[in-house]
Amino acid sequence: MKRAIFPGSFDPITLGHLDIISRAVNVFDEVIVAIGINSDKKYMFTLDERLQFIKDTFKDEPRVKVTTYSGLTVDFCIKMDVEFILRGLRNPADFEFEKAIAQTNRKLSEIETVFLLTSSKTSFISSSIVRDVIRHNGNYTLLVPDNVRVKKAP
Repeated sequence: MKRAIFPGSFDPITLGHLDIISRAVNVFDEVIVAIGINSDKKYMFTLDERLQFIKDTFKDEPRVKVTTYSGLTVDFCIKMDVEFILRGLRNPADFEFEKAIAQTNRKLSEIETVFLLTSSKTSFISSSIVRDVIRHNGNYTLLVPDNVRVKKAP
């Protein structure tokens, strides 16, 4: 069985992530969306919210699993007995950044990194752009799956 881990913070999951994951299930038997835990990072959404957003988005797709991890992604791959890391590429800058990480991961392990290009419809979307739109009360719903919603203050 070919399995891939798609690591990230998913703060929040975007339509770009959705595009990559939806296409990856046609390449892999199972895609594990792995939310990395970084205690030094400030998140807009809680870990539980991010987990629920992704679970709800893929509730009808049994080949997509969702989990969390901390530490090196390659160590998590080894622990989970997964041979592939899945990454999405939006632009040449993403490629250069991801290439260095993939080469480092390959040096540290036998884990291969597989890149999928985002579709042109979603290539401009990033979680940081979505968070900025949310902070400025813009219509973020155009950039995320339907179930991703900001809680209104009481």
